[in-house]
Amino acid sequence: MTGPARKQRVVLLGATGSIGENTLRVIAAHPDKLELVGIAARANHARLAQIARDFAVPHVAVFDDAAYAAAKAGGGFPAGTKLHGGMGGLVALAQLPAADVVLVAVVGTTGLEPALAALAAGKNLALASKEILVLAGKFIMAEARKHRAKLLPVDSEHSAVFQCLEGHPQAGVRRIVLTASGGAFRDWPAARLAHATPADALKHPNWSMGPKITVDSATLANKGLELIEAQWLFGLRADQCTAVVHPQSIVHCLVEFTDGAMLAQLSPPSMTFPIQYALLHPARAPGVDAALDFTQLVGFEFRPVDELRFPCFRLARQVMAAGGVAPAIYNAANEVAVAAFLAGSIPFLAIPRVIEQTLQTVENFEPDTLAAVLDADAGARRTAAAQLKKVS
Repeated sequence: MTGPARKQRVVLLGATGSIGENTLRVIAAHPDKLELVGIAARANHARLAQIARDFAVPHVAVFDDAAYAAAKAGGGFPAGTKLHGGMGGLVALAQLPAADVVLVAVVGTTGLEPALAALAAGKNLALASKEILVLAGKFIMAEARKHRAKLLPVDSEHSAVFQCLEGHPQAGVRRIVLTASGGAFRDWPAARLAHATPADALKHPNWSMGPKITVDSATLANKGLELIEAQWLFGLRADQCTAVVHPQSIVHCLVEFTDGAMLAQLSPPSMTFPIQYALLHPARAPGVDAALDFTQLVGFEFRPVDELRFPCFRLARQVMAAGGVAPAIYNAANEVAVAAFLAGSIPFLAIPRVIEQTLQTVENFEPDTLAAVLDADAGARRTAAAQLKKVS
């Protein structure tokens, strides 16, 4: 007779963002199955202290140096909490002996080093930061294979594909189709986009997310990044990955098999569904949020992506086909351009122009080392920053 299954012990990097807060909801709903052993954030040490008290978390990391100093000086953490600082702190949490799974939900490329550290330590890696695979998919996948660690997708679309593919041989897959909400401007007249403000772009019709990813949804750069990520996660060719606009955000993917049959994954537009699936995989348990109520659903709509209206999506498909460091260049230029747009420095329609001009300026090549990718990323950021002056 076997006893109860041991809890999955979780390290959460990016505990104070939207993914982090939803992860806390999932963990709180399943205290018999999940235990939080480490949390990290860039600077919000007050919120980290509250989480540490609520969940009795023994290890906390604060990335920002000033915030780390403030946390040590009297941040309100429970007695016995061990504080870690900087990138070294993130890496220390990613390699905690007590951890089973490390969920990386930090914004941008900050999570790359701790993600690699987690895999090197044999931890399963739950990925919510798509930039990590876009930047260094070649090296992340090699490290996962080397240490026989699982990659568990947390993005709703990749989780959907992951679920649809389980039990099916890869040779039987013809293509995957990710769905895009279309973002804040999906129904705007094209002429109006020239006057779109950051406040406009942050009014996502379906999802509650951070500012950067919400702007990426409005440009469809987010969907382009997800296609690149899917190519790595599922070992697919560029021509096997595509997307459609699905305004309801209920169907998260379609997987077409070689015989023409398709599977779809459906759930309400809440991140608790993919987060819970990643943390409890392969088990299922009652969900945190209400399931779909088909008596309330009117219907589903699918539209092809208009690449003239969404040039960031077109550019993402081009870099996915090009390979090499082109996806890293695209990602870096997009981060620079979105930050400038949110700061009010450039107009909305300048975002794809900055990306395209950066791609045309920075040379693409096949990297042999992660350092070469990081150099290309840094060069692309410098080039994109120079392009800002030309489009402002």
